[in-house]
Amino acid sequence: MTLRYGSTRGDAPPLDFADTMLTGLAPDGGLYVPASFPALPDLDGLERYADVAAAVMWPFVEGAIERAAFERIVEDAYASFDHPDVVPLVPLDDRRWLLELFHGPTIAFKDVALQLVGRLFDHFLTERGRRATILVATSGDTGSAAMAATVGRAALDCVVLFPDGGRVSEVQRRQMTTIDAPNVHAVAAAGTFDDCQDLVKAAFADRAFRDEVQLSAMNSINWGRVMAQVVYYVTAARAVRRETGAAPVFSVPTGNFGNVLAGWVAQQMGLDVAGFLVASNRNDILTRWLETGTLTAEPVVPTISPSMDIQVSSNLERLLFDLLGRDGSATAELLREFRAAGHVDAPRPSGWWGARLDDDATRETIAAQWARHEVLLDPHTAVGVGAVDRVEGLPDAPVVCLATAHPAKFPDAVEAATGVRPALPAHYADLLDRPERVEEVAADLAAVEALVRRLVRPAA
Repeated sequence: MTLRYGSTRGDAPPLDFADTMLTGLAPDGGLYVPASFPALPDLDGLERYADVAAAVMWPFVEGAIERAAFERIVEDAYASFDHPDVVPLVPLDDRRWLLELFHGPTIAFKDVALQLVGRLFDHFLTERGRRATILVATSGDTGSAAMAATVGRAALDCVVLFPDGGRVSEVQRRQMTTIDAPNVHAVAAAGTFDDCQDLVKAAFADRAFRDEVQLSAMNSINWGRVMAQVVYYVTAARAVRRETGAAPVFSVPTGNFGNVLAGWVAQQMGLDVAGFLVASNRNDILTRWLETGTLTAEPVVPTISPSMDIQVSSNLERLLFDLLGRDGSATAELLREFRAAGHVDAPRPSGWWGARLDDDATRETIAAQWARHEVLLDPHTAVGVGAVDRVEGLPDAPVVCLATAHPAKFPDAVEAATGVRPALPAHYADLLDRPERVEEVAADLAAVEALVRRLVRPAA
């Protein structure tokens, strides 16, 4: 049965999976969501990550692609990871586990989704004889993962906006700026990640421009990203239940909300989860919302966990849509009020907690885990690990902390906390010596659109 997708704002025609993926942002400015959440399939006898992934995701894509073709794409995507378990779950202490999501090509969790999404884009576009331009805003990791997923693909051009002024780490920046391929482009944009994200949304809202360059998205506004991330919640919960007999709490370092939203979707599909801990740095709008019921935007504060330096979390819209009874007009009105006033009362999910760590507490967590367990944590993962000790009323359950990036992506922060400088994996050993290739643009929609027109390859 073919699942249909509609907009969180209720004013866009329903689409199938392929069109949902290729469209990205709905024409009414909303995000696409499935009309209903399918039940998790029977996974008995399935152990390999690729096999579980194909089974879990199949209900979302059925009708848009032949099953054998989908299974081949899934197999190929996860063959690019350097660990046989793809996303291994390793014990940290007597309560916490680390779900290592950084074994893909760009050593961050975005690879888990984007290695699949890039291949699906290529499949659907080639099948239709089309080309597309991927426009991405990144707070650090999505950009390099999107570029790695699209580099060399004949049906895709990719333009990535990242915030200028040192708000991404040196390693993160160079992973984008050292790729030398005609179809991928790193662009330093003036302002913050929120500014970059607003520019991308504005470009999608410009229907003439979107049609002109065949715009699409690999940010987590694209449902394909969320769908792919659902899988590792399923594999982690299964593994923890085998070891402990209990359902886990997931502690998720959270910026744009797509990662923890995937856990919510897994739960709606029937996964037994004891709760979700949203772990924030000083940009703690989500933690404050969970504590008070009010979303209040504040200026973005630069931190040592830059991928979380976000105030306006796109994927929160998908959760709010569900919490508002899937009422698109109510969702749109709440978001309009938030944009106009900078604050709004918003419904909260049950079984969720929030906690925040400032930079000092993050460093203390990194140092403590190294001293106790000789485990190096990147600063984002450290926020998720440290948050567990800062929440009252968290269930007495095992906790899976999502390890979202390899520590070598943030070597300065890790070295400052531990005295140990983590080494980059072999395929990035010369990263800091490679020549850079980067464009610059003002935080202005007209300037961004002009740049994209210049960079995109003409259709054959």
